[in-house]
Amino acid sequence: MAPVDTLHLRVTSTRTRDGQLAVAAAALRAGKLVAFPTETVYGLGANIYDEDAVRAIFTAKGRPPDNPMIVHVADVDQAVNLAQRVPRHFPILADTFWPGPLTLVVPRNASVFDAVTAGLDTVAVRMPGHKIARALIAEAGVPLAAPSANRSGRPSPTCAEDVLAELGGRIFAVLDGGPCAVGIESTVLDLSRRAPSILRPGVVTREQLESVLGTRVGVARSNTLHPASPGMKYAHYAPATPLLLVLPSARAAGTRKQLAATIRGLREQGRTVGLLAAAKYGDLGADEFFSLDTGTDVEYARLMYRGLRALDTRGFDAIVCPGLPEEGLALAVMNRLRKAAHTVIKAHPGT
Repeated sequence: MAPVDTLHLRVTSTRTRDGQLAVAAAALRAGKLVAFPTETVYGLGANIYDEDAVRAIFTAKGRPPDNPMIVHVADVDQAVNLAQRVPRHFPILADTFWPGPLTLVVPRNASVFDAVTAGLDTVAVRMPGHKIARALIAEAGVPLAAPSANRSGRPSPTCAEDVLAELGGRIFAVLDGGPCAVGIESTVLDLSRRAPSILRPGVVTREQLESVLGTRVGVARSNTLHPASPGMKYAHYAPATPLLLVLPSARAAGTRKQLAATIRGLREQGRTVGLLAAAKYGDLGADEFFSLDTGTDVEYARLMYRGLRALDTRGFDAIVCPGLPEEGLALAVMNRLRKAAHTVIKAHPGT
């Protein structure tokens, strides 16, 4: 594709007549690609009703054509207009979690191109919680097909600078709304079948969904042949530098011991190491340390991609990161880290 001068449009207002918003919305209506902020990660938007624009996303990202996209809407009516039918759980979920980081998979109608859904008979839709995102969609007047605004398989971008580093010269503009508050992709829930099922874990947890629905919510296995949702491919979210994921021990001493041993072993082999971990592990002797603050699941989600990207630019031989117990939001964090990892290491059981 021919390179373009990607515009960096900084926006602080959600007024629909804000100059930068108007420029971005007009570009989307004209079939151009615009990256924009959401509360989760930055998305790469295209007019869902312009098939050439949708296909341009695949070219810009190097995205496999069998990987479906999420459609972002400004209101519930836009979402309903994309559905062949409205599943029975849809209204209460939309009322409870929208706008916010929950994507709902529903049967699609004929207005949705196969390129958006990878030929599936369903479409994934969500109303983002970021006010600038919704203002942009409303001003454009059309829903936006919008996967994450990065090269396919790479860590998702959580600020405009990440987008420019990955897609600068390949898209028309990035709308800069500052860093993403959540930092990890939305939960994807399939409503197209009898029982609701999580296709991709995210900020909205299984426990929260079951509490609202009053019924059991399943969790689908990853499907690398026919993925029903973004993020179901095995290789995903990965930095170019090999990531070594150290699984947590039942006791903190065990995790610390295994992290120290892993870093020491790499250094003894003459390899350089970046460490992505809670502040309490900053003294373990890595060449560079990126702090995840106190290391809660919320801080992991907010800072994980930022840290992976920062350490990936430093030219280290390896990045080491401790994992979290896989429950609640940490289940989503570990889903990303496991898919990004080159090697998974079981922690020392501790003393």
